[in-house]
Amino acid sequence: MKVTILAIESSCDETSASVISNGKILNNIVATQSVHEKYGGVVPELASRAHQQHLIPVIHEAMISSGIDKKELSAVAFTKGPGLMGSLMVGVSFAKSFAFMLDIPLIEVNHMQAHILSHFIDDPKPNFPFICMTVSGGHTQLVLVRDHLDMEVIGETTDDAVGEAFDKTAKLLGLPYPGGPFLDKYAQEGNPLAYSFPVADMPGLKFSFSGIKTAILYFLRDNLKKNPDFVEQNLADICASVQYTLIKTLLLKLKKAAKEHNIKEIAIAGGVSANSGLRKELGLTAEKLGWNVYIPKLEYCTDNAAMIAMAAHYKFLKGEFCGMDVVPDARMKI
Repeated sequence: MKVTILAIESSCDETSASVISNGKILNNIVATQSVHEKYGGVVPELASRAHQQHLIPVIHEAMISSGIDKKELSAVAFTKGPGLMGSLMVGVSFAKSFAFMLDIPLIEVNHMQAHILSHFIDDPKPNFPFICMTVSGGHTQLVLVRDHLDMEVIGETTDDAVGEAFDKTAKLLGLPYPGGPFLDKYAQEGNPLAYSFPVADMPGLKFSFSGIKTAILYFLRDNLKKNPDFVEQNLADICASVQYTLIKTLLLKLKKAAKEHNIKEIAIAGGVSANSGLRKELGLTAEKLGWNVYIPKLEYCTDNAAMIAMAAHYKFLKGEFCGMDVVPDARMKI
């Protein structure tokens, strides 16, 4: 039987739609919201309004470019959570209406599970069990993945996410939003050992990033008092040193998790997995420890509907559907 699913992603500030057929992604249409740039961060109300504007054109493009007629769809999938409640409601409401009109099943998808399952869009695919470090603006997690839908969070941040640390630092440095990619760009030109910042070593497999954000704030405050041009004159070195510290913090726990669980199949996912420094250090660590490392293509690192579609594919095969009474869950857990 041919299984064709339309998937919708609207958890934050990316409106996306994708069509998957028998496990093969046919497209991945994404509309990025530029309205947040002048505010230096995502404004929830503006995000939900932008989703309302973008959703139908994005879905239309996904259906047209896939060559699939809506009557051929087997199910409609959507992000149930976690995410911004208003943004999630836009995607959930459309998915329910569309599925009701076509009289086909609904599939709810956990956004964080979908990030992990983005590794199954293309080859090579990780072997089970593997450990996935999911790093984004809202999450920092270590997940033990036993099967496509059998996942356990074995470590996570106790406060802020690593992506937030990247973006907040970039904002303090006066870099444009979203700041993470800009910080990464300047870091490539700087000395990662120019400045020292604290590495938080929490108990077990827990992360913490609130301390380093505070340390960076005070570091900049003190140096700007001495030299008002400090940031401008040392931007590359500051970015490189901050990035070095954040990556060191991540790999400290990842190595510990791999050793504790005796696993050498290692994956990373989420928006921060696009960071060039993290990719480079992960590759070097893999060579030393004999890991097999898996990193999605850049287009599947940030929020996108292709990963929602891939998760929905596996849920369809297991008959995991939801009813029309489904509602968004902004704090949904794996």
